[in-house]
Amino acid sequence: MELTLLGTAAPAGLPRPDCPCATCATARAAHARGATSLLVDGALLLDLTPGAALAAARAGQSLGGVRQVLLTHPHNGPPVELPPGLPRAGRVPDGQELTLISGHRVRAVPMDSPGTGYEVTSAEGDRLLYLPQGGSPAGEGGVRPYDLVVMDVLGRPDALAKLRGWGAVAGTTDVVAVHLDHGVPGPAETARRLAALGARAVPDGTTLVVGEYQDVPDVPRRTLVLGGARSGKSVEAERRLEGFPGVVYVATGGRRDGDREWAERIGLHRERRPGSWRTEETCELVGLLGEDGPPLLIDCLALWLTDAMDRVGAWDDEKWAADGQRALRERTGELVRALRETRRTVVAVSNEVGSGVVPATASGRRFRDELGRLNTTFAAECEQVLLVVAGQALVLR
Repeated sequence: MELTLLGTAAPAGLPRPDCPCATCATARAAHARGATSLLVDGALLLDLTPGAALAAARAGQSLGGVRQVLLTHPHNGPPVELPPGLPRAGRVPDGQELTLISGHRVRAVPMDSPGTGYEVTSAEGDRLLYLPQGGSPAGEGGVRPYDLVVMDVLGRPDALAKLRGWGAVAGTTDVVAVHLDHGVPGPAETARRLAALGARAVPDGTTLVVGEYQDVPDVPRRTLVLGGARSGKSVEAERRLEGFPGVVYVATGGRRDGDREWAERIGLHRERRPGSWRTEETCELVGLLGEDGPPLLIDCLALWLTDAMDRVGAWDDEKWAADGQRALRERTGELVRALRETRRTVVAVSNEVGSGVVPATASGRRFRDELGRLNTTFAAECEQVLLVVAGQALVLR
């Protein structure tokens, strides 16, 4: 089964007409995208968009053999303009199946928002899932892996997490992002964010062979995200795991009764996180890393280090010189060994400190130095290391 993506953008296209934003300003020439529309084996058109015939011609395809046109989104406006010779566009009722003369079977997948998804199976058994913009499958799981999933990855990463939880997206499933809009600044950043979710984007006019082996983006198993205060490092870390089910959010800061400002910070973090994530408020990271289970998001190592220094009495100069330094080295060494040996996916957040500012106290300088050492040894065990500055993620490894 061959799939040609006649367009890959949101309905308004990219760039949006008359939009002055930075993303639209750079979405020119090869980076321009039309509204998402899919042509399957020249016989089935999923979503009819303006200029479909011209888009097909640019891709070296023809709409002359199309026998069925299906829409994913509700259409309450004026009639959709059909190119000459195309059959009337329609929608399959949720849960029902349509068999085409070409041998394709099309099943309508109910969504959690207005619209319809389509599961397309070829006569040879290749399976494609196409979801509308902003849509996630409703209902329960128990679905065997698809060969190719085409969906709004950046707009609904939770839908990707749901499909992974059901088993509908496996390690060999090719996940292609469509309905791309101007919310992500530029093609390079789009590719980076998608790769972290195990997905990819392709240019308009690309033809894919469903079921053919693809080099699916390899999601790093261990990632360290560094950054300064309010740099966006926690947002970056959370974004990297939004497409995975059952994430355990490890909050190392604990509770601070009576601290209103701290409670507000925690509340903002909690509101950003998907409702399906589970929170563990603990600094016992070694045990969690040693267990099998879903991905861990650790936020953050600086607070873990504060707790570790509390436990060994590192703030006292005499205690530090006597045995505090040795005890802290043992604790951090134990953590790094657990990270090296873990089989879980881990994304950890830490503060990048010490860029020229010398703390006024000995204990402050001690914490700065120890956090620098911890970040260095932790990063050495990670497949990917990022530095976030002003909300922009720089890949260091």
